[in-house]
Amino acid sequence: MSFAFLFIMNLSGTIESAEKQFKQILEDFFISVYNEKSLSSHGIDHHRRVWNYSKELLKIIPFKNSVQISQLVSELIIASYLHDIGMSVDQGVRHGKHSRNLCTQFLVKNNLPQNDWQVVLETIENHDNKDYTDKTYMNELLTILSVADDLDAFGFTGIFRYSEIYLTRGIDPEEIGYLIRENAEKRFENFVKTFGSESEIVQKHRMRFNILDSFFLSYNEQIPSYHFGTNNPTGFCGVIEIILSIMNDKLNLKNFIMDSDKYSNDRVIRWFFTELEKELFFLR
Repeated sequence: MSFAFLFIMNLSGTIESAEKQFKQILEDFFISVYNEKSLSSHGIDHHRRVWNYSKELLKIIPFKNSVQISQLVSELIIASYLHDIGMSVDQGVRHGKHSRNLCTQFLVKNNLPQNDWQVVLETIENHDNKDYTDKTYMNELLTILSVADDLDAFGFTGIFRYSEIYLTRGIDPEEIGYLIRENAEKRFENFVKTFGSESEIVQKHRMRFNILDSFFLSYNEQIPSYHFGTNNPTGFCGVIEIILSIMNDKLNLKNFIMDSDKYSNDRVIRWFFTELEKELFFLR
């Protein structure tokens, strides 16, 4: 029996133990604090997906002893579930500080000594520092959380997530396609640089990155001839116009996509929301 096999078996048991101890109380705390209508793309489902991506990445980090991996897994599940909870207070770039404060409340509420979880608090506060050339704050926990968070920015889910947060921050719809492609490429390059030796996992997420990148390439091509606000959304720009309507009307995304046909007969729009629905319910 190989060492690698034993590691994976031990890791699975460690993850199961951490989920048994923390998952339910983390979800209960998050739901009690976060208003899904304020920014649905960063609600509880985003954090569930980041935890799932974190578990995927845990399997390919260098082998560690059981004490180290047990601590890392416990830290990672807390960071995965609470890193963006501060979006309930501030949707801007300073939300990490608010997330840290709310994580402190979680620790106090559950009688977890803050001194034992300082690395989690620091990781949460700094997780949205996407200057990948600055390694000042990087540690193993932050490296995994940052990449797992980035992986949730790809695919159809990523298209919605990027669009909602950029539009919420007041970025012009004519500019978001260019900014998103540039930002997403940096995220993917950092992922490959960090976990590039695992060709299978890179190939899987390369496909998801390409979905997002090709969508906004087509969006940018349509922008010069598209007029927002005509009540006739079409094509890739029409998808973003509908996302704007979902945001402005504070609609429940899942309810919307399950009945999205009544909002548009446009082929691209129907394709996008059909694929988004598949991802949202598959990736939970």
